[in-house]
Amino acid sequence: MKFIDEFRDGDLALSIGGTIRNEARTDRRYHFMEFCGGHTHAISRYGIADLLPDNVKMVHGPGCPVCVLPIGRVDQAIRLALDHGVLLCTYGDCLRVPASDGLSLLKARARGGDIRMVYSSADAVALAQKFPERQVVFFAIGFETTTPPTAVAIKQAAALGLTNFSVLCCHVLTPSAISSILESPEVRQWGTVPLDGFIGPAHVSTIIGSRPYEFFAEEYRKPVVIAGFEPLDVMQAIRMLVRQVNEGRAEVENEFSRAVSRDGNLKAQALVAEVFELRKSFEWRGLHELPYSALRIRQQFAAFDAEHRFTVAYQPVADHKACECGAILRGVKRPQDCKLFGNVCTPENPVGSCMVSSEGACAAHYSYGRYKDV
Repeated sequence: MKFIDEFRDGDLALSIGGTIRNEARTDRRYHFMEFCGGHTHAISRYGIADLLPDNVKMVHGPGCPVCVLPIGRVDQAIRLALDHGVLLCTYGDCLRVPASDGLSLLKARARGGDIRMVYSSADAVALAQKFPERQVVFFAIGFETTTPPTAVAIKQAAALGLTNFSVLCCHVLTPSAISSILESPEVRQWGTVPLDGFIGPAHVSTIIGSRPYEFFAEEYRKPVVIAGFEPLDVMQAIRMLVRQVNEGRAEVENEFSRAVSRDGNLKAQALVAEVFELRKSFEWRGLHELPYSALRIRQQFAAFDAEHRFTVAYQPVADHKACECGAILRGVKRPQDCKLFGNVCTPENPVGSCMVSSEGACAAHYSYGRYKDV
């Protein structure tokens, strides 16, 4: 295939769907989690679930970095803008994540905070050069995909000798979240999520490769198929997972071979290792405190660490009592199981983080699935 419309061929999708129906055993049920919000979006947008037999179910996973960002981290960014008067830069989705006291970065900007949306970490460095009299902080979030650009920005700021640039680092690691879900499928306050396999994230895997998932296949006996974000990518990945389960195999397979290798991007990995190190613990929304699940800036680059430069200690904050984001991120509940979904909580007025990002499970279902519920 050379063109994107070839990955969206309806007739071929129906053919793959028919193959899945033929291969799925009628005497068992299949539950596969798509970890990445890009896959959740594709499943909802292209109606992939409608092409699957009733005994093959897709389970929504953590989704996107915005979804798993805890309230306390957004509060830190808001305090930097309002209390310390910094020029705060971040990606667009972050601006609308609900924080404490009814605030968000967008609402904090309305209160006078200088908070700006940027398209890349390089834009934040450019602002620090443009306004040398201002302290510029880049609120860095993301899985392994966006970590290398943040490392580049820190090294660039060091090379330029910028003393007014720093990073509030909230980069998190995909394997740690998968481990947490597999180690604790029973969540006392929510229920149990059955899992037979994973669709591995695409963009993350271009950086880390397929090798890190081999541990989950071997240790937990759960197959992993790395897939691209187009509908035929996802359909083929589901077909591969069904075959592995039927054959009693638990292996890592790479459907997205046009972009992902076993070892990943070694240059990007080396860059990240030079600038960052593991945090001992980090809180995820819905997954609680996870050991060694996030990155912090190494001592060598401590001058560019906003948590060192400013007094903004992290304080955990409980989620909205009626919001089911935590359970949805773990795959225990679906967006439509939340009482707030579609009435109090909408993309225009999000109560939980899953409704903020277009890759969030609630936002995807609101855009493409809510009328089907009716």
